[in-house]
Amino acid sequence: MMMNPVSEEKVKPFKLVKYFSFASLVAIFLGTLLLFWMNSHWARAMQLKKSKEYATVLVENLNHQVFMQFALPMALKYGKVQLRDEEQFRLMDEVVRNTLHSFKVDMVNIYGFDNEISYSLDKEMVGKKGLGGDLYKKALLGGKSSSKMIQKGNPVEILLGIPEDIHLVTFAPVRVVSRLSEIAGPVLGVFEIVLDLSEDYKTIYQFQTRIIITGTLVMGVLFLVLLFVVKRGETIFEKRAEERLELKEQLNRAERLSSLGEMAAKISHEIRNPLGIIKSSAALLKKKMTKLDASSTIPDVIVEETDRLNDIITDFFNYAKPRHLNLTPCRIEEVLQKNLTFLSPQLEAEGYRVKAHYEDSLPEITADTVMLYQAFLNLLINAMQAMAGGGNILVELVSSGNRISVVFEDNGEGIPDALLEKIWEPFFTTKEKGTGLGLGIVRNIIDSHNGTIQIENRSTGGARVTVHLPTTQGAP
Repeated sequence: MMMNPVSEEKVKPFKLVKYFSFASLVAIFLGTLLLFWMNSHWARAMQLKKSKEYATVLVENLNHQVFMQFALPMALKYGKVQLRDEEQFRLMDEVVRNTLHSFKVDMVNIYGFDNEISYSLDKEMVGKKGLGGDLYKKALLGGKSSSKMIQKGNPVEILLGIPEDIHLVTFAPVRVVSRLSEIAGPVLGVFEIVLDLSEDYKTIYQFQTRIIITGTLVMGVLFLVLLFVVKRGETIFEKRAEERLELKEQLNRAERLSSLGEMAAKISHEIRNPLGIIKSSAALLKKKMTKLDASSTIPDVIVEETDRLNDIITDFFNYAKPRHLNLTPCRIEEVLQKNLTFLSPQLEAEGYRVKAHYEDSLPEITADTVMLYQAFLNLLINAMQAMAGGGNILVELVSSGNRISVVFEDNGEGIPDALLEKIWEPFFTTKEKGTGLGLGIVRNIIDSHNGTIQIENRSTGGARVTVHLPTTQGAP
């Protein structure tokens, strides 16, 4: 009943966005047909104009950087510029590449006065002659920049406006830069810059020749975006609903624990005193019974059941009392190693094999080592109890972001699916002598450290317990 309002809350925005998306897609499709049909030729002309302006700016910037960072320093240092010198060529290459970094430039060539390539981004082009053509002569003799567009592809592709490659080749004079940073000095050579316009022009031409397909794609993309927004909204609503339920559960749980803590503090003392008397009386009774009937086990049973009742009271008190953390920097691997060292005699005696795998360079965490020791000890004992005749236990430590994950695995019979949700309930147990509070205590400890704990069955058999702890308290 609680989820119905949440479901309705999710359906309403989904319907509104869905109707809005269909109406928007139809309007966009009709607008796309009209817009691209009227503006396709204008877009091509504007693209060519912008590309030429872009090339001109690149040439001016490159001219300034080459003269100020290469030509002038080399002239002052060596008295002349000679790109055949390996050091000068390296410096020129560094200046050019740094200047054109992140720009869409396919090729840069620098020609001398004899139409010979003195520098190129492609070293194999260096030394070749006669490749400049009319644009080279215009730049060298007339001192003016000029560009031409080169299209490659079969005649059908060129006719449809989707050639395979489109490049804008710009020739511009290399000039001396004055002190005022004006490029107006004598001509020193010729730049050739090749810009790849294939993607830009293909986009324009495809808008012209494939308007319907493009419109359909736009509608599809918009629909996917809006669908993603809806799904994202549903996820947020669902997450908020879960958070509200979790907060409510935590509040109820805190209230129950508070009541239990008060009750436990009052009755534990009242119960333990009689228990101590019963236990000591049973010990005296055993001494007297030994003289009368040495085979009688009644005193032993009384002592054993007294100890078990005391353990139940202790677990109940540990489960209900508030957790006051003594936070200190610590390493989880050291805490786990203490657990394994403590349990090692029992592990060896009962045939348990523990495989510990700790990730390298694990960070320190801020935690209460005593409480973590108790929690990990309970989980290790649970793993042992799940395999009565011995078995394999895996302990793994990995870090991710601002948290550390501790994994415990056993190869026992696992937990029946119907009981997975009940194992966290107080006093629920499948063990003959269990109190049903062990996992609750572990969960309280992990919660008090702002961590999480999860128990699941492994596909290969057995159970897996995963504990996530933040490296610093207060971290998500």
